[in-house]
Amino acid sequence: MLPHHADPIAAIATAPGRGGVGIVRVSGKGLAPFVRALLGRDLKPREATYGPWRGVDGQPIDHGLSLWFPAPHSYTGEDVLELQGHGGPVVLQLLLARCLEVAHTALPGLRLARAGEFTERAFLNDKLDLAQAEAVADLIDASTEAAARSAARSLDGAFSRRVHTLQEALTNLRMLVEATLDFPEEDIDFLQKADAQGQLDRLREALAVLRAEARQGALLRDGLQVVIAGQPNAGKSSLLNALAGAELAIVTPIAGTTRDVVQQTIQIEGVPVHVTDTAGLRDSPEVDEVERIGIERAWQRIRGADAVLFLHDLTRWGEPRYRYADANIARGLPAGVPVLHVWNKLDQAGGAPQGPDDIALSAKRGTGLDALRQRLLRLAGWQPGGDGLFMARERHLQALARVEGHLEQADARLREAAAQLDLLAEELRLAQQALGEITGEFTADDLLGVIFSRFCIGK
Repeated sequence: MLPHHADPIAAIATAPGRGGVGIVRVSGKGLAPFVRALLGRDLKPREATYGPWRGVDGQPIDHGLSLWFPAPHSYTGEDVLELQGHGGPVVLQLLLARCLEVAHTALPGLRLARAGEFTERAFLNDKLDLAQAEAVADLIDASTEAAARSAARSLDGAFSRRVHTLQEALTNLRMLVEATLDFPEEDIDFLQKADAQGQLDRLREALAVLRAEARQGALLRDGLQVVIAGQPNAGKSSLLNALAGAELAIVTPIAGTTRDVVQQTIQIEGVPVHVTDTAGLRDSPEVDEVERIGIERAWQRIRGADAVLFLHDLTRWGEPRYRYADANIARGLPAGVPVLHVWNKLDQAGGAPQGPDDIALSAKRGTGLDALRQRLLRLAGWQPGGDGLFMARERHLQALARVEGHLEQADARLREAAAQLDLLAEELRLAQQALGEITGEFTADDLLGVIFSRFCIGK
């Protein structure tokens, strides 16, 4: 544990702004004298006590509930004091300042907590593993009900239990291989009798299922970045408004109305979809400086998208000049970004020259929007029936991919006629280490700093 992790810490644990209730939290070792000095009495563990909190002049700062959680039965695993009062920012700042004043004599070294430091201490004191700790922030940041439920499952340990099951299977397999290395006369016959190949196959199958579920969980957490692109007046802003169910973007028949990006997050079956409307893409002498900047920003968003809705105007599709401009846009779209061709203004045209994977709709009438929503889910790789999903992050996906790579190499070593057992053992060790990064069993301090710095203050 680093030296600063031994310091007692304090912070306002509720969100900035006014609210009905606000919380000041203090965590550290040996807080009992501080509690006595601050409140003038001892508190019963885990029992709410109502009363005033007085300033240095003896006048009450506020009245509220004081809760005392002696170690190790607390969120951080240390002694924790929570003061729950009225949620005014000035009141909470006064209460926090009073805690720091009392600490000069009763709790030397008390300092303001860094972002995420309470949860970091919960991890360091084995109250939570790293996947559960990350789920705390994911639960706070959840943008849909499905995401919140998945984060709650991760916080409850659903993801961690799956990882530990794989860890146990890997440990058993490594024991077999290591035993064979220690007794080389047994060699490959020993592994065959112990069904080492079958164990490795089952491990890889279980990992494949876990990776698929983690990808679903990551999609719930991060959502899908979708950019609507196309020529001016194709109906991009109308489509954004229709998907969002609100008039977010200005819609006029004047080319170049949209000058900057407009973004809105919608949810489709609980999956957050971040939809961005962009300036109409065109190369014309009529484009002024402001619109030119908007077009540049549109291309930037397109290059960073998970998917592009390329919107075509059916009422102008018969014009050679319009089709030529659409073809120019298509050539500029990045190769690695999936493109869904959407044919708009179906209410004004007889039909659409779409391919089997294209969508025809009317943003104005709402026709075809449900089909578009379902196509976006399929494009994202979403599988229905995700009620038991847990939350996952990009770093979890990367760790699981490394595990799969090491197990693939282990499988190759095991299947060789003259099995290279030392290389097999090393691949299994590396696979277990990559798996342990998810729960924090093998995690560099700099990674911990990055993870917890993204938490809010007081959590």
